Amino acid sequence: MQFAVEHITSLFENATEGFIVSDRTGTIFLVNPSACRMFGYNQVDLMGQKIEILIPAQYRKRHVKLRDDFYEDPKNRVMGHGRDLHGVRKNGDTFPVEVSLSTYLHSGERYVIAFVIDITGRKEIENNVLRQQEELERVTNEMRKLNTELEAKVEERTVILKEALQRLEQSQQELSEALDKERELNEIKSRFVSMASHEFRTPLSTVLSSASLINKYTNSVDQPKRERHIEKIKASVKQLNDLLEDFLSLGKLDEGKVVAGLNEFNLPELIQDTVDEMQGLAKEKQQIRYDHGGEGMIESDKKLVRNVLINLLSNAVKFSPEGACIHVKSSVANEMATIVVKDEGIGISADDQEHLFSSFFRGRNALNIQGTGLGLHIVKRYIDLLGGNVELHSELGKGTTIRFTIPIKPVENGKINTSH
Repeated sequence: MQFAVEHITSLFENATEGFIVSDRTGTIFLVNPSACRMFGYNQVDLMGQKIEILIPAQYRKRHVKLRDDFYEDPKNRVMGHGRDLHGVRKNGDTFPVEVSLSTYLHSGERYVIAFVIDITGRKEIENNVLRQQEELERVTNEMRKLNTELEAKVEERTVILKEALQRLEQSQQELSEALDKERELNEIKSRFVSMASHEFRTPLSTVLSSASLINKYTNSVDQPKRERHIEKIKASVKQLNDLLEDFLSLGKLDEGKVVAGLNEFNLPELIQDTVDEMQGLAKEKQQIRYDHGGEGMIESDKKLVRNVLINLLSNAVKFSPEGACIHVKSSVANEMATIVVKDEGIGISADDQEHLFSSFFRGRNALNIQGTGLGLHIVKRYIDLLGGNVELHSELGKGTTIRFTIPIKPVENGKINTSH
């Protein structure tokens, strides 16, 4: 037993950590030499003092409350985890410490042992590391700045070099640009003429067909037939005028100045009339078949719908071989009208499909076929005005299907307008 006491005493006296024992009132009951050296006191000076004498003045009042709370729920614990703790020496100097607490009962009294370590050296190392990191970050930022400046200088020199090369090539470019402008003007002129031919061909053909048939009806009994064809001619002439107005208005589409008119009409009758007219332009043994489902009356812009149909059917006829069948289907449901035009033509490659609704774009397999590449662009613009949408599915050598839907009542986005 004596041997154990001697060992414990030796441990207490020679430990490098500071040992401070206090009672419930915070009075220092026992202190080892390491703690005395750490705080600059003699053992006699600390005995009987409150533990707060070793805590900086600004924290003492709060520590009394913490000490009282600890005695209410005494547990061994590591103090200051995640926080910076400081002690104060006899001369008033403060220094960083690390503290852990243990508690025990003796003769019915509760005592607390504080194990204190001076971590000044550790803090200095940590601060040095932080300073080195800051210095490294500063140097890194300076290097980045220098690198950025170097890149800017390289870019500046590159620009100067490019300008020098451009000046050397300027004379050739001016000549080339002049030739390109002349070709561009000729191409625009050619495209406009082709576009007009593409869009006006159907009504003009109707006029010529009806005019030729009128000459065959020479008897008085044929007067109703003559009148019917005269009405077709009038309607076609009016359509030509309307189409011309639409083309002249294309420039205003981008400015939002062109709006669609709203009127009530019978959709299947409109499509059937259009199919009948386009059948006269079909190639040998080509057939245009039409089928409708659902209600017939809708509210939309009859003229724009007709122009879309003419465009799509013209393309179907043009790009389908002789003897092919062109299918037209329409339906009305859920306040939407859906029209599908399906042909058995040359089809469109997947790469070309994403550009088809752009102006003046033509598929690579259609370059030798008459057209400007403006038809589907106009179709898309018309359908946008109607508040609808259009989808295209195609496969090379198997044909193309175009499906568009339009609302059959006024839409709220301002594209459909009741004024004309």
